Amino acid sequence: MTEVQQPSQRMREIGVVQYGVPILAEVSQPFDLPTEREAAEGCIDQLYAAMERIGQVHPFAKGMGLAAPQIGIGLAAAAVQPPGRDSLTLVLLNPCITGSSQDADEQYEGCLSFFDVRGMVPRPLTITVETTTLDGTTVTTVYERGLARLVAHEIDHLDGLLYTSRMQPGVEPIPVEEYRQTGRTWAYEQ
Repeated sequence: MTEVQQPSQRMREIGVVQYGVPILAEVSQPFDLPTEREAAEGCIDQLYAAMERIGQVHPFAKGMGLAAPQIGIGLAAAAVQPPGRDSLTLVLLNPCITGSSQDADEQYEGCLSFFDVRGMVPRPLTITVETTTLDGTTVTTVYERGLARLVAHEIDHLDGLLYTSRMQPGVEPIPVEEYRQTGRTWAYEQ
């Protein structure tokens, strides 16, 4: 009889750091841009390569994000692939949430670093984020709904936080099999 491989084991095998590894609880080092442009470009390339590997083993209908600590790099970089095949991947360097709406909702989130469970996480429906470009320019962008959720989740990783720290007290993650039976998908209109 063949043992069924858990989703987190598949992620570990393709290079995604799993829950319990200290780097996931550490605040990431920001880039000094444009001085560290080459290091930032190398980190982005590694994020893209990891996202390609991940996308080959799991489809992501609601989008996917990956932060550098999740591939063992303690630098402030993340990439977010919005839903939809033709969407451009967002690169977040030194991201910081500078504002958020009072309007929020709760949706299930998963995490590549502990992919066997899903958790109900409250998040604002709109966030304002400052990032740094490779040439050192600061850019401010407003994200809404599902994309705001994806971006906020990755920024949390760069701050050493997992989504479980955002869950309501007394609420625990549920096994992915149970989550699939809830029939609850993100209800965002894109």
